[in-house]
Amino acid sequence: MVMPANVLIQLKLQNKPGTLAKILTAIGEYGGNVGSIDLVSASPDFMVRDIMIGMHDSQQLKPLLEKLNNFPEARVLHVADRVFLAHRGGKIQVSAKRQILNREDLSLVYTPGVARVSQAIAQNPEYAYDLTMKGNSVAIVTDGSAILGLGNLGARAALPVMEGKAVLFKQFGNVDAVPICLDVHEPEEIIATVLAIAPQFGGINLEDIAAPKCFEIEDKLTELLDIPVFHDDQHGTAIVVLAGLINALKIVGKDLAGVKIVISGAGAAGVAITRILLDAGAENIIVCDRQGAISAQRHPSVPSKRWLAEHTNRENKNGTLKEVLAGSDVFIGVSGPGLLHREDILKMAPRPVVFALANPVPEVEPEEVYDIAGVLATGRSDYPNQINNVLAFPGVFRGALDCHARAINGEMSLAAARALAGIVRPDELSADYIIPAVFNRDVTRKVAGAVKEAAIKSGLSRRINHFKDIIG
Repeated sequence: MVMPANVLIQLKLQNKPGTLAKILTAIGEYGGNVGSIDLVSASPDFMVRDIMIGMHDSQQLKPLLEKLNNFPEARVLHVADRVFLAHRGGKIQVSAKRQILNREDLSLVYTPGVARVSQAIAQNPEYAYDLTMKGNSVAIVTDGSAILGLGNLGARAALPVMEGKAVLFKQFGNVDAVPICLDVHEPEEIIATVLAIAPQFGGINLEDIAAPKCFEIEDKLTELLDIPVFHDDQHGTAIVVLAGLINALKIVGKDLAGVKIVISGAGAAGVAITRILLDAGAENIIVCDRQGAISAQRHPSVPSKRWLAEHTNRENKNGTLKEVLAGSDVFIGVSGPGLLHREDILKMAPRPVVFALANPVPEVEPEEVYDIAGVLATGRSDYPNQINNVLAFPGVFRGALDCHARAINGEMSLAAARALAGIVRPDELSADYIIPAVFNRDVTRKVAGAVKEAAIKSGLSRRINHFKDIIG
């Protein structure tokens, strides 16, 4: 797998004209993209500079450093991986919301005052939403069995990803999220652990848990808990895909109910995307796994694939991904890299919508098809139309927490997707802008509002002013 590199190289250079240009030329020859160049120190003979470099292929870094060190007018002093620097010491911490400056503060925040609060919660558990962290807290639960696109790396290796997720929760939704990395892998063990820790949280975000066990875990926890359980790899992805597709179909002048959609990938994301598209009105969907189109004739043994066979591919078409893709209007890839090429997209209907979301290498290279796709989206930030889960989960949980929702249902997910699509105004909509940017300030607010409203209409909200009962 090709992995990018993002490094800071400190160089001691001879202070003479042309030296820096020579260095920058060498960096370019090895695929480096130069960012900032900072002067650290200077003398009549030498200059020390920090050069920020991004590289598509990290394996090119070593030969580049050897090349730089071979220049008589340059010497590499230090190399720092900027990704590792960003994670050093972890990315989150616990901070107090109430200061303790004297004995009176101590008596209010802790003993003896806290005893009254504990007694109140024991009498009415709903008070916990107003009197503890519960009302704004989410547990990010993983067993590390499906970390990003890297596979089963275990609980400890999952921690930096979950920390990052917690940062995004706080940054975009002002939600306090706590990583819970479990060193157990059987569904019943994960379920039992989450049930045991659930009382302190207002919601559970399942993350990077491999299919098919993720379906069983989510279904059981949703059944047993009275707080939202949301598997972001499923539903977060599905919400953003639907939002992008709503706007993409406007660009190409097609209707969701009338298009033929082919989905590559029958894992967590593929199943959830299929579910939300059907709920939104799609009628013609074919889902492919490694063996090709899933149909009733294949008699799938895996429950999730059996559900797909029962609810999609109404004409019972069989064949490979490339075969069933011919004539389709929409391709959605949540599978693996390099599965398709230009000739495959040319066989689709005119002006096809192509969502190639495998990351970092998509199912089809955008450069191959940018001129024939009506709309193109990927999971990457260096192309237009990034389908990024951060557009969904902060707002979804913000809305669910604000109304003390008992669950997150299909209506809430649909509302989130439609609100997200609606942020892109008609006068802004284009083939390169079908989904708002992750830093758009309207995203969390509008998604949260739509989710809260849908929860209330669905009867899942229990928001009342508990605190008023105590303080009057």
